[in-house]
Amino acid sequence: AGAETVKRAVQLDVASRFQESLVCYQEGIDLLLQVVKATTDEAKKHRYRQKISEFTFLSDGKYHKQIRIEENATGFGYEKLFLEYLTEIVSEVWVEDPYIRQVHQASRCLYNFLRFCEMLVKGPCKVKTIHLLTSYDEGSGRSQQMIALEEIKQSLSNYGVTLNIDFSSSIHDREIRFNNGWMIKIGRGLDYFKKPQGRFSIGFCDFDLRPCHETTVDVFHTKHTKKM
Repeated sequence: AGAETVKRAVQLDVASRFQESLVCYQEGIDLLLQVVKATTDEAKKHRYRQKISEFTFLSDGKYHKQIRIEENATGFGYEKLFLEYLTEIVSEVWVEDPYIRQVHQASRCLYNFLRFCEMLVKGPCKVKTIHLLTSYDEGSGRSQQMIALEEIKQSLSNYGVTLNIDFSSSIHDREIRFNNGWMIKIGRGLDYFKKPQGRFSIGFCDFDLRPCHETTVDVFHTKHTKKM
């Protein structure tokens, strides 16, 4: 299965379908690594490792795609941006966003983070750990921020997912990383949606129907393989 997946990756590479080929390379290499671990024959292990090295070299090219979200555009829910990169081998996610807090935004950033976590829980991936790096809310909002994050943490634990939370007073960058090598940077972080017109207006629940603020999304891929 691993060899067939890598063959498919090569075909996609030749067809200049680089994004799909990188996903196939990663999945194929992961499957071959599982074979290496299960094989006791040292000669076979050596051959498999040689093949994996060849495939890793082929998949080592850097990838960058940029998506421009226009003002008031719709159809850019989290599934649209992230789902194609959440392959089955994704088990760990890092979220760096300084504004996962209350502030003056009526808890939108915290709800956005919750929606992002919901996508991970029901996605095709098998996420076990989420790392969140954010900043403390100001003044009295800090206690509400901590209560909300603790509730998200406890809720995730019911689905077998651990949420690790760290705080930084100097964090400015916004990025999301998956342990299959994909990294997504959104200019506005997770809070690129506009406030809904009302609690019962279209787009309140379905983010695909929610108008967006103008922002830029950059998608990168770097070499990321497990040690053999």
